[in-house]
Amino acid sequence: MEHTVVQRRMSRILHWIGDLTSRSTTTAVVVALLLAFGIFLAIAGFPVSWEAAFSTVAGAVTLVMLFIVQHTQGRNYLVLQLKLDELIRSSPEANDILVRLEVADDSELNDIEQDQLAHHESLRDPVGLASSNKGSEES
Repeated sequence: MEHTVVQRRMSRILHWIGDLTSRSTTTAVVVALLLAFGIFLAIAGFPVSWEAAFSTVAGAVTLVMLFIVQHTQGRNYLVLQLKLDELIRSSPEANDILVRLEVADDSELNDIEQDQLAHHESLRDPVGLASSNKGSEES
């Protein structure tokens, strides 16, 4: 899947904004600006046009930040998934079916989940552990 220069540039800008807005200093600056706006609004007698403009700007910024957060989380999820897939492939004992499991059907996910739960329960059960050790010794 080839990305165009514009898509790559947009992605970098979105990540830069996401990184910038996740800093505590950015939060402090926004709080200071909101306090200053509130003071100016009170001094001006709470004009309705200012309140409407603030509400519009706040809604627009919230919508844009929603998409920025969604973009950065989606990318971070993909990176984490690729790293986990590589770990699964690198282990000879790992179940290769788990690679790219996120695209599996719900029924397949449920079946694998039940298999995993049964496996974990058998590891906790001393009788099940002893019988599985006997089976491996007989092989």
